Amino acid sequence: MFETLSDRLNKIFDNLRRRGKLSEADVDAVMREVRLALLEADVHYSVVKDFVARVRARSIGAEVSKALNPAQQVIKIVNEEMIGTLGEPARLNLAGPKPWLVMIVGLQGSGKTTAAAKLARLLRSQGERVMLVAADPYRPAAIKQLQTLGERVGVPVFTEDGVNPPELAAHAFDQARKGGYTVVILDTAGRSQLDDQLMDELRSISRKVTPTDTLLVIDSMIGQEALHVAEGFRDTVSLTGLVLTKMDGDSRGGAAISIRSVTGVPIKFLSTGEGVDALESYDPRRLASRILGMGDVIGLIEKAEAAYDEQSARDQAKKMMKGDFTLEDFAQQLRQIRKMGPFQQILDMLPGNLGQAARNIDPKDAEKSLKVTEAILSSMTQAERHDPDILNASRRRRIARGSGTEVQDVNRILKQFRETQRMVKTLQKTGGRGMPRMFG
Repeated sequence: MFETLSDRLNKIFDNLRRRGKLSEADVDAVMREVRLALLEADVHYSVVKDFVARVRARSIGAEVSKALNPAQQVIKIVNEEMIGTLGEPARLNLAGPKPWLVMIVGLQGSGKTTAAAKLARLLRSQGERVMLVAADPYRPAAIKQLQTLGERVGVPVFTEDGVNPPELAAHAFDQARKGGYTVVILDTAGRSQLDDQLMDELRSISRKVTPTDTLLVIDSMIGQEALHVAEGFRDTVSLTGLVLTKMDGDSRGGAAISIRSVTGVPIKFLSTGEGVDALESYDPRRLASRILGMGDVIGLIEKAEAAYDEQSARDQAKKMMKGDFTLEDFAQQLRQIRKMGPFQQILDMLPGNLGQAARNIDPKDAEKSLKVTEAILSSMTQAERHDPDILNASRRRRIARGSGTEVQDVNRILKQFRETQRMVKTLQKTGGRGMPRMFG
């Protein structure tokens, strides 16, 4: 989402780094470029104005003029002010008597129902007993959609025919309390636009059951309109937080930067993909780092930890250092990499020059290459994966036919595997001293 803005800002920073000392005129020139980049990214003009004013005031002050590296100091100031603009991180209000009730609100098409299921999965993984409630009787197939998602995340869905949403919410809450559930997530009805009927219903639900959190789901790809939607809900319902969806989209992303400052409502979660696991707690430092092209190493580590089984990874490392690394292990590593999410998201998290170089990689080509490799490995027998030396010409032709690829593709995978084996042997001999040379 922030790729264009990140590229623009990085070019500005690169030009800045080439200058030894910075005059006030230099700072003003940089601020003009930053202002233009933010406005083109659809950041609200008032937010841009305040942001640039704060950065400029600090950049012409003593903390830059006395710095050993003024350019780096200005970049540090931009980063700190971006974090300030994005607002403080906020968490769910899981306090007080149980069950806690989280009411999900928003317009149709914002990803509200999917966000409810993602949140249910996240809370369940944290040890909570979660119940989803289908409180949208108006949209065709809304209840079925939530039931399907509930099955995928292993969370029960409460439904009741012929009951209006406020009464249904009360019945669900009572059922959850009796059943020992700790969190109730209420997926309310949406509308195609803000209207009195929608707001009246949400107020009625809030009077019937008291939510501990009311989260507004916002489609971050609708630009400045997201700010108007958030203000409309905020003025009617007691919002406690925002969930920004479609953060993996290709829009300019300015609404995500502006919304906290304009509405005063904290962002609590970001939805970063279509998978039920693609929901992350909002962290302004990490988001600012992505926007400024500095990557998100912490986020990358968290994805790796979630995808990798610790014992399995330890066993594989031991096998590699003993020289026992096989195509079976290679296939298992690929499956674990795939669990980390779309290739584009992984590339976006890479920091600094590594991230810049990664942008030259076409994510679609990388995804295609991974799928081809998986297909080839899946077409091998277990004996072939354990002992690639038995792969003669006829076996390679059979594998190519079975995977829908060419023999050259099979040969390429085997060549890559041999190179990996040679790399492991080098590590064995040098005790890791050859790694800097091998990885450039």
